[in-house]
Amino acid sequence: KFLTRKNIKAEAIHGNKSQNARQRALGNFKSGETRVLVATDIAARGIDVDDLEYVINIDLPNVAETYVHRIGRTGRAGNRGTAYSFCNAEEKEYLRDIEKLIDKSIQVIDNHPYPMMNFEVEAPKPRVSKRGNGGQQKPKETPKLEQKSSAKRSGRKRRYFGKRG
Repeated sequence: KFLTRKNIKAEAIHGNKSQNARQRALGNFKSGETRVLVATDIAARGIDVDDLEYVINIDLPNVAETYVHRIGRTGRAGNRGTAYSFCNAEEKEYLRDIEKLIDKSIQVIDNHPYPMMNFEVEAPKPRVSKRGNGGQQKPKETPKLEQKSSAKRSGRKRRYFGKRG
């Protein structure tokens, strides 16, 4: 949705989409109608697109072998391809595991406008219910940042972007 709002024709494939919807999205990507295909790790396995020039990982997988599957979508059949991966401070250990598995050092680009920084965001204060609990504070829901962080740790929603050249 974010990419579409930025006028980038993008589609997604994941387990919550029907097989027909996934095949239609993949077909649109292969034909060039869709410029970017976003896929979960599971949905991406088995994708074979001729001349796939780029794979962009918006995060690193917590299992090194999954990284190999992700980047294996590009550079097939003797063609050249490039994989870019974004990595935050929490994922540095994953990066080391990947480097050990592939027996190569992955080039880290530091001179970009988005350096890796550690920061803390204060969670919102619990709301006070005006009735029924004697004036005690009662949290209404888990803060969204905490939910995202929890999802990241659990390994859910791992995905990558690919762009057809």
